[in-house]
Amino acid sequence: MIFSSIPFLFYFIPIVAALYFAAPKRLKNGVLFLSSLFFYGWGEPKYLIFMLVSITQGSSKVFLALSCLFSLLMLGYCKYADFFIENFNQVFGLSLPLLRIALPMGVSFYTFQILSYAVDVYRGMSAEKNYINLGAYIAMFPQLVAGPIVRYADIARQMENRTHSISGAAQGICRFVIGLSKKILIANTLGELVSIFKSSGGKSVLYYWLYAAAYMLHVYYDFSGYSDMAIG
Repeated sequence: MIFSSIPFLFYFIPIVAALYFAAPKRLKNGVLFLSSLFFYGWGEPKYLIFMLVSITQGSSKVFLALSCLFSLLMLGYCKYADFFIENFNQVFGLSLPLLRIALPMGVSFYTFQILSYAVDVYRGMSAEKNYINLGAYIAMFPQLVAGPIVRYADIARQMENRTHSISGAAQGICRFVIGLSKKILIANTLGELVSIFKSSGGKSVLYYWLYAAAYMLHVYYDFSGYSDMAIG
């Protein structure tokens, strides 16, 4: 599920916002945690187990090192298992089949989010005893897919005590709409121009310059639009 998709815009975010603002203060983090798990599991539910195991281990100071080790091993396995198999086959002349593992969405970001939390605890911050609070921090859907990585020490107070207002919500909506406009009206349009260039037969020097400018602006506005939507 992406921010500019129909399911997110017309179903997920309106329902989550309604539930969040209707929920009493003590249940708001629970709404964020469960909605983030739903968001993460939308594409491939089986990968939820990896995240839940990491959160479960990270909620106890005793198992914090295991959480870090598990997260790094999972990241390495998903990203580099086929790389090592390919090189092993080349060195020894074998033909071991590749695992062709699909990389779980956002695995790099929530892995390093857990690691940053572990470092904070190692440096003296009290480990979070509330599983829901820790889960909401690690799985928070606005920054789950593409970051940024946020230190728990910087937001620990907000997990327990934060304020809400209509004006703040309005500002968030405006920021989201600005980001959505960048994504749909600018980035996607430039992306179509890039696709036309790749499929075109005649390519002049001017056409290459146009392609370079379009591709550069496409990448910029795509990420800028996503960032604005996530902040909103």
